[in-house]
Amino acid sequence: MALNPEFVGRTYAASATYLVGREKVREFATAVGEQSSLCHDVQAAQAAGYPDVVAPPTFAIILALGASETVVKDPDLGLDYTRVVHAEQSFVYTRPIVAGDELVVTTVIEAIRSVAGNDIVTTSATISTVTGEPVVVATSQLLSRGAE
Repeated sequence: MALNPEFVGRTYAASATYLVGREKVREFATAVGEQSSLCHDVQAAQAAGYPDVVAPPTFAIILALGASETVVKDPDLGLDYTRVVHAEQSFVYTRPIVAGDELVVTTVIEAIRSVAGNDIVTTSATISTVTGEPVVVATSQLLSRGAE
């Protein structure tokens, strides 16, 4: 196994804060083809009980990927990013992300295992408001292809 298994459980500190912008939500929604008025129209979102436009569920990838950079660039982990394939991604929401949220991400290495000569690292990125309110947990698996 090329990856250091002692890294399971390692926690990477909270990221810099990310202020969710209304136009970023709208741009992301447009890019992924989300047509819900909740993602584009402040009045529609407020009528539905939200303080501002609601981000599509996959918006969290913006924060999760940024935070995972700390993990993949950790030289002691032993991950050769040139051999990495993004294998799996999931999101478990406590509540939707909305414009105006100020969020931070804490990342944990949940598992490292070897399968058929390939290493798989599983991380979870806990995305919360700066006041500590949980919003979403993004779980990711990266597969590092074994040597030829």
